[in-house]
Amino acid sequence: MSKSLKRVRAALDAAGVPADIRETALSRTAADAAAAIGCTVDQIAKSIILRGETSGKALLFVTAGGQQVDLEAAAKLAGEPLGKADAALIRAQTGFAIGGVSPVGHVTEASKWFDSTLLKFNMIWAAAGTPHHVFGMNPADMARISGAEVSDFIL
Repeated sequence: MSKSLKRVRAALDAAGVPADIRETALSRTAADAAAAIGCTVDQIAKSIILRGETSGKALLFVTAGGQQVDLEAAAKLAGEPLGKADAALIRAQTGFAIGGVSPVGHVTEASKWFDSTLLKFNMIWAAAGTPHHVFGMNPADMARISGAEVSDFIL
Protein backbone atom coordinates (compact mmCIF):
# COMPACT_ATOMS: atom_id res chain seq x y z
CA MET A 1 0.00 0.00 0.00
CA SER A 2 1.41 3.44 -0.95
CA LYS A 3 2.25 6.02 1.71
CA SER A 4 -0.39 8.34 0.24
CA LEU A 5 -3.14 5.73 0.43
CA LYS A 6 -2.09 4.87 4.00
CA ARG A 7 -2.31 8.57 4.95
CA VAL A 8 -5.83 8.85 3.50
CA ARG A 9 -6.95 5.63 5.20
CA ALA A 10 -5.53 6.89 8.53
CA ALA A 11 -7.37 10.23 8.15
CA LEU A 12 -10.64 8.43 7.41
CA ASP A 13 -10.16 6.04 10.33
CA ALA A 14 -9.32 8.93 12.68
CA ALA A 15 -12.51 10.73 11.61
CA GLY A 16 -14.54 7.63 12.44
CA VAL A 17 -16.64 8.01 9.31
CA PRO A 18 -17.41 4.92 7.24
CA ALA A 19 -15.75 5.12 3.84
CA ASP A 20 -15.68 2.67 0.96
CA ILE A 21 -12.13 2.60 -0.48
CA ARG A 22 -11.86 0.93 -3.89
CA GLU A 23 -9.05 0.22 -6.29
CA THR A 24 -9.87 1.17 -9.89
CA ALA A 25 -8.19 1.31 -13.25
CA LEU A 26 -6.19 4.47 -13.86
CA SER A 27 -8.70 7.32 -13.94
CA ARG A 28 -7.34 10.38 -15.71
CA THR A 29 -10.68 12.18 -15.82
CA ALA A 30 -13.83 12.44 -13.73
CA ALA A 31 -15.65 10.60 -16.52
CA ASP A 32 -13.14 7.72 -16.27
CA ALA A 33 -13.59 7.55 -12.51
CA ALA A 34 -17.39 7.66 -12.80
CA ALA A 35 -17.36 4.82 -15.34
CA ALA A 36 -15.09 2.73 -13.10
CA ILE A 37 -17.29 3.25 -10.03
CA GLY A 38 -20.67 3.21 -11.78
CA CYS A 39 -21.86 6.66 -10.74
CA THR A 40 -22.57 9.98 -12.45
CA VAL A 41 -19.72 12.33 -13.33
CA ASP A 42 -20.94 14.90 -10.80
CA GLN A 43 -20.65 12.30 -8.02
CA ILE A 44 -16.89 12.43 -8.51
CA ALA A 45 -15.41 15.01 -6.15
CA LYS A 46 -12.48 16.52 -8.05
CA SER A 47 -9.67 18.05 -6.02
CA ILE A 48 -8.57 21.19 -7.86
CA ILE A 49 -5.41 22.74 -6.44
CA LEU A 50 -4.75 26.39 -7.23
CA ARG A 51 -1.81 28.51 -6.11
CA GLY A 52 -2.37 31.66 -4.12
CA GLU A 53 -0.48 34.31 -6.07
CA THR A 54 0.24 36.32 -2.90
CA SER A 55 0.79 33.54 -0.38
CA GLY A 56 2.32 30.94 -2.71
CA LYS A 57 0.22 28.32 -0.93
CA ALA A 58 -1.69 25.43 -2.45
CA LEU A 59 -5.45 25.99 -2.05
CA LEU A 60 -7.95 23.15 -2.50
CA PHE A 61 -11.30 23.47 -4.25
CA VAL A 62 -13.31 20.22 -4.19
CA THR A 63 -15.86 20.33 -6.98
CA ALA A 64 -18.33 18.06 -8.75
CA GLY A 65 -16.73 16.18 -11.64
CA GLY A 66 -18.72 17.86 -14.40
CA GLN A 67 -18.17 21.38 -13.07
CA GLN A 68 -15.44 23.99 -13.53
CA VAL A 69 -14.06 26.31 -10.89
CA ASP A 70 -14.94 29.97 -11.46
CA LEU A 71 -11.53 31.56 -10.84
CA GLU A 72 -13.03 34.93 -9.96
CA ALA A 73 -15.37 33.44 -7.35
CA ALA A 74 -12.58 31.21 -6.02
CA ALA A 75 -10.20 34.19 -5.70
CA LYS A 76 -12.82 36.07 -3.68
CA LEU A 77 -13.12 33.11 -1.31
CA ALA A 78 -9.33 32.80 -1.03
CA GLY A 79 -8.82 36.53 -0.58
CA GLU A 80 -6.05 36.64 -3.15
CA PRO A 81 -5.48 36.19 -6.89
CA LEU A 82 -5.13 32.56 -7.95
CA GLY A 83 -2.95 30.85 -10.51
CA LYS A 84 -2.08 27.38 -11.69
CA ALA A 85 -0.32 25.15 -9.17
CA ASP A 86 2.51 23.06 -10.59
CA ALA A 87 3.18 19.42 -9.75
CA ALA A 88 6.06 20.29 -7.40
CA LEU A 89 3.92 22.66 -5.30
CA ILE A 90 1.07 20.17 -5.18
CA ARG A 91 3.34 17.33 -4.07
CA ALA A 92 5.21 19.46 -1.52
CA GLN A 93 2.15 20.94 0.15
CA THR A 94 -0.39 18.12 -0.12
CA GLY A 95 1.85 15.05 -0.25
CA PHE A 96 -0.07 13.78 -3.27
CA ALA A 97 0.76 13.51 -6.97
CA ILE A 98 -1.57 15.04 -9.54
CA GLY A 99 -4.40 12.59 -10.16
CA GLY A 100 -4.39 11.28 -6.60
CA VAL A 101 -5.03 14.44 -4.56
CA SER A 102 -7.49 13.57 -1.82
CA PRO A 103 -9.60 16.04 0.18
CA VAL A 104 -8.16 14.44 3.36
CA GLY A 105 -4.73 13.34 4.54
CA HIS A 106 -2.67 16.32 3.39
CA VAL A 107 0.87 16.63 4.79
CA THR A 108 0.31 20.33 5.54
CA GLU A 109 -2.90 22.12 6.40
CA ALA A 110 -4.42 24.00 3.50
CA SER A 111 -7.39 26.28 3.00
CA LYS A 112 -10.17 24.21 1.43
CA TRP A 113 -13.55 24.88 -0.16
CA PHE A 114 -16.24 22.34 -1.04
CA ASP A 115 -18.68 22.74 -3.95
CA SER A 116 -22.20 23.01 -2.53
CA THR A 117 -23.64 21.11 -5.52
CA LEU A 118 -22.01 17.92 -4.19
CA LEU A 119 -24.42 17.98 -1.23
CA LYS A 120 -27.36 16.91 -3.40
CA PHE A 121 -26.00 13.36 -3.62
CA ASN A 122 -26.23 10.54 -1.06
CA MET A 123 -22.75 9.27 -1.99
CA ILE A 124 -19.77 10.90 -3.69
CA TRP A 125 -16.32 9.59 -4.58
CA ALA A 126 -12.90 11.24 -4.26
CA ALA A 127 -9.29 10.28 -4.91
CA ALA A 128 -7.81 8.29 -2.05
CA GLY A 129 -4.18 9.33 -2.52
CA THR A 130 -3.38 7.59 -5.80
CA PRO A 131 -4.76 7.70 -9.35
CA HIS A 132 -5.91 4.08 -8.78
CA HIS A 133 -7.88 4.48 -5.54
CA VAL A 134 -11.08 6.29 -4.62
CA PHE A 135 -13.20 6.47 -1.51
CA GLY A 136 -16.92 7.02 -1.26
CA MET A 137 -18.96 8.61 1.50
CA ASN A 138 -21.76 11.00 2.26
CA PRO A 139 -20.82 14.49 0.95
CA ALA A 140 -21.64 16.31 4.19
CA ASP A 141 -19.24 13.97 6.00
CA MET A 142 -16.57 14.53 3.35
CA ALA A 143 -16.87 18.30 3.66
CA ARG A 144 -16.71 18.11 7.44
CA ILE A 145 -13.74 15.75 7.79
CA SER A 146 -11.77 17.57 5.09
CA GLY A 147 -12.19 20.86 6.92
CA ALA A 148 -13.49 22.47 3.75
CA GLU A 149 -15.91 25.37 3.75
CA VAL A 150 -19.06 24.60 1.75
CA SER A 151 -19.21 27.35 -0.88
CA ASP A 152 -20.38 28.35 -4.35
CA PHE A 153 -17.46 28.74 -6.75
CA ILE A 154 -18.41 26.98 -9.98
CA LEU A 155 -19.16 28.45 -13.39
